[in-house]
Amino acid sequence: MAEIIRKAIKAYNIVFYDWTDPRTNSWFLVAKPYEGLILLGLYLFFVLKLGPKWMKNRAPFNVNKLMIAYNILQVFLCAYIFVEATKAWGQYKLFCEPIDYSESKDALNAVNITYLYYISKLLDLIDTIFFVLRKKFSQISFLHVYHHTGMVMLIWGGITYLPGGHGTSVGLINSFVHVVMYSYYLLTIVFPQVKYSLRWKKYVTQIQIIQFFLCVVHIGSLVFIPDCAYPRWVVTVFLPQNLFMLVLFVDFYIKTYIKKPKENILVISTKTNGTKENIECYSNNEKTGDLQFHVDRIDDSKLLLRKVNQSEKYCKV
Repeated sequence: MAEIIRKAIKAYNIVFYDWTDPRTNSWFLVAKPYEGLILLGLYLFFVLKLGPKWMKNRAPFNVNKLMIAYNILQVFLCAYIFVEATKAWGQYKLFCEPIDYSESKDALNAVNITYLYYISKLLDLIDTIFFVLRKKFSQISFLHVYHHTGMVMLIWGGITYLPGGHGTSVGLINSFVHVVMYSYYLLTIVFPQVKYSLRWKKYVTQIQIIQFFLCVVHIGSLVFIPDCAYPRWVVTVFLPQNLFMLVLFVDFYIKTYIKKPKENILVISTKTNGTKENIECYSNNEKTGDLQFHVDRIDDSKLLLRKVNQSEKYCKV
């Protein structure tokens, strides 16, 4: 038993110390796997179990101000990472860039950008916490949770073992996508009518799909460059992950925007004020927006909704 423990400790030191990049293995939440696993474990426990249970009999929190600050931070952080990564990529070869393990200025800059990108993936987890606090449990999907968790784990591996080189393309592309995504989220809070437009949601999803396609092509290109000095084993980890994410996002896109479920319009509340009637209509549990429908009362139990440039729809009161 003692020999087994000794070998296990030796193997642990080899994998999580000897094989790691000495420039980063002493940094916060890098190299030591238990730190990240504890953090992700707490995240998953809260968003999947504790949070929903805690919020069950509570009203949703109004966290709009926090979300505005959070989204602004993410936009600027991701924009900074993208700009800095773009500068570094000016010296990179597109389809085969080995990792520079030296202490040169360019090499250390790549390391710092990779670490900053890793921190941004940790900050992404807060997005799900906001869903819990706002009781938006339907948005805590497998795709959402898997994506956030998987990205933290992958980029942990990147900053621990491979900070720089060919794999930085993932951070470059993803940071640009997140500038767009968090800008959209910010707009939906500041200008709520934006979130009622399915068009913008569709565009954001399309950009995300393009992102994973580009990552698949770029990482997969290593398969066809046998003499590339970048570690080829990375392909066995990053390529399946990006392919899986591509499939998940395409599936989401098809179900949401191509094979849309039949629209179910429901009036949640009505208020009569003389001859005027204020009506809140929701479509598939999301508010349709006051400007999208002309509403006429047919009788005490039915309303006629005339959608602009579309057919008439009825909904029950």
